[in-house]
Amino acid sequence: MKRNTLLLFLLSLAETVSAADKPNIIVILADDMGYSDIGCYGGEIPTPNLDALAKDGLRFTEFYNTGRCCPTRASLLTGLYSHQAGIGHMNEDDHLPGYQGHLNDTCVTMAEVLKPAGYFTAMTGKWHVGQAVGVTPWGRGFERNLTAAAGGFYHADSDRAKLFLNGEKLASDDPRLPKDWYSTDLWTDYGIKFIGEAVEAKKPFFLYLAENAPHFPLQAPAEDIAKFRHGIYQQGWDKLREARYERQKAMGLIDPKWELTPRDADVKAWDSLSTEEKDRFDHIMSIYAACVWHMDMAIGRLVASLKEKGVYDNTLILFMSDNGGNAESGPNGTLEGKNPGGPGSTVFCGESWANLENTPNRLYKHFNHEGGISTPLIAHWPAGISAKGEFRKEPGHLIDIMATVADFGGATYPKEFGGKEIQPMEGRSLRPAFEDKPIEREAIFWEHEGNAAVRTGDWKLVRKGLRGEWELYDLLADRTEMHNLAAKEPERVKTMTELWRAWAKRANVMPKPGAAGAAKKQARKAAASEPE
Repeated sequence: MKRNTLLLFLLSLAETVSAADKPNIIVILADDMGYSDIGCYGGEIPTPNLDALAKDGLRFTEFYNTGRCCPTRASLLTGLYSHQAGIGHMNEDDHLPGYQGHLNDTCVTMAEVLKPAGYFTAMTGKWHVGQAVGVTPWGRGFERNLTAAAGGFYHADSDRAKLFLNGEKLASDDPRLPKDWYSTDLWTDYGIKFIGEAVEAKKPFFLYLAENAPHFPLQAPAEDIAKFRHGIYQQGWDKLREARYERQKAMGLIDPKWELTPRDADVKAWDSLSTEEKDRFDHIMSIYAACVWHMDMAIGRLVASLKEKGVYDNTLILFMSDNGGNAESGPNGTLEGKNPGGPGSTVFCGESWANLENTPNRLYKHFNHEGGISTPLIAHWPAGISAKGEFRKEPGHLIDIMATVADFGGATYPKEFGGKEIQPMEGRSLRPAFEDKPIEREAIFWEHEGNAAVRTGDWKLVRKGLRGEWELYDLLADRTEMHNLAAKEPERVKTMTELWRAWAKRANVMPKPGAAGAAKKQARKAAASEPE
């Protein structure tokens, strides 16, 4: 009996030591935030908490997302290209393997991989990978969760504010929720609560914090908007793009030889606008900046709670965005409602300010040019990353996050799960990049709405639209894609095109939904005013 008791004690001790060795992991995903919006990537929006994480950690200069909301979430959660996970577009089911509109049963989430390795798994925020058809956070490995099926809201009185706590549908005024809550704070408060549960249980934790800021309809507390109103955004997008570009060069984020892309043809010169137009645009961008600023303040509270609980040093924090700045609503943007930025209002930045948000790159959300797919990636882990305040120029992609957390979390990515054969991971662990070493891979691929790209080394082949001409860029010399070398390098174009097509067939990009299906999809979206 004593021998059995001793054995159980030793096993328990071993598990405790093993748990202590595993890092806690927090993955934070911003929503529709541009590459250059936060301070440590050149932006004028004050983001002291993210800047502090960057100062004591790493900034990746060439990290990529998929260029759109649902596909990014699918790819981030599973370590697969989004079509392989079943979400090649959004949440509609086109009855094709790559376009089912929800996570399929041949993929696993980070939570499903980390939970068997002893992790307490939690999620707060925007899910958006198939809850309407029964694919839920609580059904895909997250033990604790306060989530929304999709986005499109900030305040409790929004028609879209449909919340779920650990699988239970909540009313917006449920007594378990703060009165008159604001979504950015709500996600953070419950994230802190779930971390407290993990610490109490003496388990390493994995928190996926999926922000809905700064996604439309842009809304923020009035006092936050007032911080920016009639201030810096009166300078306009032309001067502010130049200022961001100069800061990016000065801090070493970008190569000085990369040209700043010109203002888009549909965007007016700021100096040509009337006083009334300038005031309207100032109002729009002030609301956007307030959303980003408030998100940074919430992240600061999250970091403070880690310090208070004594788990800060051994927590790996990864911060990124789901796509580039959003040009939807065109160059004029949208500013609607009695109190723009308040509950019930509808505000979109539009193309003019999105041009600023993605400095110095071309194009926006949806597209596979650098402006659509480039994201900040801040990696912070005092106990695990010795370098402080350094850049990492090694290219990476969202598919690498699964491989990274499995690697550092001592988790095994399964060949089978729930009786189903699981597709192999596509990504690579970022461990070598943390150590300033190269990541070995053949290529990184993209496709969304016919936009497509492949990157091999420093070469990138990209097209705009299904019938667009392939463009070729040497990103080492020309990251901003200003000099198309396709005509000078026809053999390279041919080789890279063949590589992309082989991937497209393998990764369920093909077959694509037909034109009729795409038209029906747009009609359904317009009828439902679908949030993204």
